[in-house]
Amino acid sequence: MRVMILVTHLLGTGHLSRALTLGRAFGGAGHDAHVVSGGVPVENLSAKGITLHQLPPVKSDGINFTTLLTEQGGIADADYLADRKAALLSCLEQIEPDVIITELYPFGRRVLKGEFQALLNRAQEAVDPPLVFSSIRDILAPPSKPEKALETEAVAAVYYDGVLVHSDAKLTPLEASWPVGAMLADKLQYTGYVAPPAAGEHPDGTGSGEVLVTAGGGSVGQNLFEAAVKAAALDTENHWRLLVGGADKARVIAELQSRVKCSNVTIEPTRPDFRQMLTGARIAVCMCGYNTAMDLLQSRTPAVFVPFDAGGEVEQTLRAESLAKQTGFTVVRAADATPEALLEAVQSLAGAEVQPLDPKQFEGATQAVEIVEQFFEKHIGQEQSA
Repeated sequence: MRVMILVTHLLGTGHLSRALTLGRAFGGAGHDAHVVSGGVPVENLSAKGITLHQLPPVKSDGINFTTLLTEQGGIADADYLADRKAALLSCLEQIEPDVIITELYPFGRRVLKGEFQALLNRAQEAVDPPLVFSSIRDILAPPSKPEKALETEAVAAVYYDGVLVHSDAKLTPLEASWPVGAMLADKLQYTGYVAPPAAGEHPDGTGSGEVLVTAGGGSVGQNLFEAAVKAAALDTENHWRLLVGGADKARVIAELQSRVKCSNVTIEPTRPDFRQMLTGARIAVCMCGYNTAMDLLQSRTPAVFVPFDAGGEVEQTLRAESLAKQTGFTVVRAADATPEALLEAVQSLAGAEVQPLDPKQFEGATQAVEIVEQFFEKHIGQEQSA
């Protein structure tokens, strides 16, 4: 199969990371995997076994997801978006996919509805239209209005063969964050969690026994980092390591280092060996995006979650509260994340153990490939019998 995965990350990097993991699974199964990325290029993410196509990139204006900016920070105007749409349709023509997977759409990314709909319409007009799937995480941002849920169902009914839900239906059904009608329920295909293989220990022990603070790969989390620096100054037992991401990480790191008044703090950019460092960390202090949650569950590292909730976002809070029902995890709301609160939460997890999960629960990418293969085989059989 030729598989085309379309993804646009606007603030953090989790959407792209998950799409690449899915793409690597298709490539590893012998398929011709293409990921078309519409967000800003990201360092340290592997595209091994994938053909990566880059559209003219856009990003959000901070937490304002209705205003799109170019990589340089200018407004992505109508001409710029028209160029993106043309580039996307060119990718479709070049790849000639048997399968299209749209990451998050139509459940989100409505600000880019024009280019998604152009792609879906053009694909539907093909002599042999590709199968179309949506790829969504365990918890979505609930629709702000009932009309948005109805519009999503209408698009799914017309264009989509299935919806790949990267979750465990018994632990986190889609209904926990999104209304599911009968038509949509028939399209849901639960894959389990999408995560790369467990990282294992760091070869040189970097980060071992430390408090590891991260806000992911995007340009968020400065308040968390500032509180962590002050918390470290109050901590007489642990070394704290802050990993700072985003396009402005050099500025943020310089500002944070100017405030360090103790010797038990290391501040550096995000690293490609983060997952190995996490395995040996004593405790993580982090947000609660999908990929971070998977890393923690795999590594069984205790964590203090400070979920991203700016702009009314609730996805990370719902996920953090769900995970905190088991031992080894606790939640501090962003508004309450003072240095003293962070340190108290870290100290409360001393000696805590995270319950192991069956490794098969993290094979969502492999299961997604198998699901799509089954749909494709059935599709081919129907064509041959027609």
